[in-house]
Amino acid sequence: MVDWQTLAKEKRESVNALIPKAWLLPSPVPPVAEQRDVTGKYIQQFLSQAEIEITETDAVGIVKKTTSAEWKARDVAEAFCHRAALAHQMVNCLHEIFFDAAIADAQRLDEYFAKHGKPIGPLHGLPVSLKDQFHVKGVETTMGYVGWIGTFEGLKGTGKEKVFESEMVTELRNLGAILYCKTSVPHTLMAGETVNNIIGYTWNPKNRYLACGGSSGGEGALIGLKGSPVGFGTDIGGSIRIPAAFNGLYGIRPSSGRLPYEGMANSMDGQNSILSVVGPLGTSVGALKLVIKGILSQEPWLHDPLVAEIPWRDEQEQAVLDIVSGSGGQLTFGVSRSDGIVNCQPPVRRAIDIVIKTAEKLGHKVFEWSPPDHKRCLEIAFKTWLYDGGADVHAALALSGEPMASQVSSTYGTLQEQYTASKIAANNVAKRAYQKEYMEYWNSTSTITGTGRPIDAVIAPLAPFAAARPDMYKYYGLSAWVNMVDYTSAVLPVTLVDKSIDVVDEGYTPLNEHDEKVHLAYDPEIYDGAHVSVQIVGRRFQEEKILTITEILGDALGKHVV
Repeated sequence: MVDWQTLAKEKRESVNALIPKAWLLPSPVPPVAEQRDVTGKYIQQFLSQAEIEITETDAVGIVKKTTSAEWKARDVAEAFCHRAALAHQMVNCLHEIFFDAAIADAQRLDEYFAKHGKPIGPLHGLPVSLKDQFHVKGVETTMGYVGWIGTFEGLKGTGKEKVFESEMVTELRNLGAILYCKTSVPHTLMAGETVNNIIGYTWNPKNRYLACGGSSGGEGALIGLKGSPVGFGTDIGGSIRIPAAFNGLYGIRPSSGRLPYEGMANSMDGQNSILSVVGPLGTSVGALKLVIKGILSQEPWLHDPLVAEIPWRDEQEQAVLDIVSGSGGQLTFGVSRSDGIVNCQPPVRRAIDIVIKTAEKLGHKVFEWSPPDHKRCLEIAFKTWLYDGGADVHAALALSGEPMASQVSSTYGTLQEQYTASKIAANNVAKRAYQKEYMEYWNSTSTITGTGRPIDAVIAPLAPFAAARPDMYKYYGLSAWVNMVDYTSAVLPVTLVDKSIDVVDEGYTPLNEHDEKVHLAYDPEIYDGAHVSVQIVGRRFQEEKILTITEILGDALGKHVV
């Protein structure tokens, strides 16, 4: 049997060999102390002006050009392939490269347009990156496991290897999207940092002292470097929102059943108490709306039995706009600064204050949010993630004999006893009771808002820090509660860490051991310049509403109304 180190090295080198020689960096990226930030002008120096123009246009702008034949799909594909190749060399964010297939697909789209005088679909010529859980013809899905190399989800001889495609991949192709790369994940998918034994650690491109997030970390890093205009990740405890936030992007965790997960690789498949969901990350809210509308136009409920038959609802968007444009047009927000277990570091506290002031400046009302105890919520969630005692994770690692990353060993390091059916049932009952309690609390806020409606959305942190320092992401409570109650949540980029403003709170008294670790991890010098974001949380299946509210706040932040 070939040792895991050799397998990982061969895989890593085979992917890197797919980068055209003309796109290789002329010299290694300088050490982080010399070049902390590789976004913006740093990566631009390796691109032509035409490539910069294309890759710094958001998804909505790209589609306007490609669906009118102002831009050739091939030119767009080549520009993003080039920038993605550069991004990978800078922060280690790709698992699979299929640039040649993407450029060939783009050429076919151009030929179709030339022949028919119209685009093939609403995403005609739009490059879309994918987290390495999506199965795509012609390439592997390792999900960060060495033992999955050369297999189909760890199994050999299935006939599905490099042939099978996930449902959403089929739908994206039908819409005219260009698929060109798959992005890095932490093995197990259960970490807020991205690291595995195949490619190593994926860094935050805005501040390479920090993590890019996880588990859709490669997506966050790639889109943060504008090597992709929009991509899809997944979220079972924060895995879309965390990378979006750490990289200054918009992202959405939809409620389970809104978008198709059919045919995707996963950890602990069959654990149905808290479902992983698929959702987009991008450089604008418009990008997220564009691709979600596209997927829903394919009627995914006819192809994935778990998708609810809910098309895109323009009236939900319009309802928000009508409130805002009305004479007494007020939205109402709850604000959560802490979950009572861990308090946020200074930059996140400042970001929450900025969003509150922005909302109030726009004429909206903000109220303190006092929901049911989040500690109970997290206890239910962590039981769910350990139903099998870690058997799935340990079996996947055992295929090659590779070691478990320290980022996940605190949860899965020791194989534990599996839950019985009766214990799983009891946990499901506890979850349902908690969801009901949360629902009733949210309903009760109609008595304080003055609008006759309950709170429209909640402004909340999704992590206690702007981004995690390597191997220091140990508390997930600020993101995981959303998964437990299955709410809709979008990420709102707010500001950057400023070491002159975001100073250490020297007199701080920690709430507990978790809180003390978060407090001690903050160093203004290390964090300076990092993105800071918050989440905007709505109720189940409120994707249209929450994206519209997030867009309103994002536009106001961009105009610096406070």
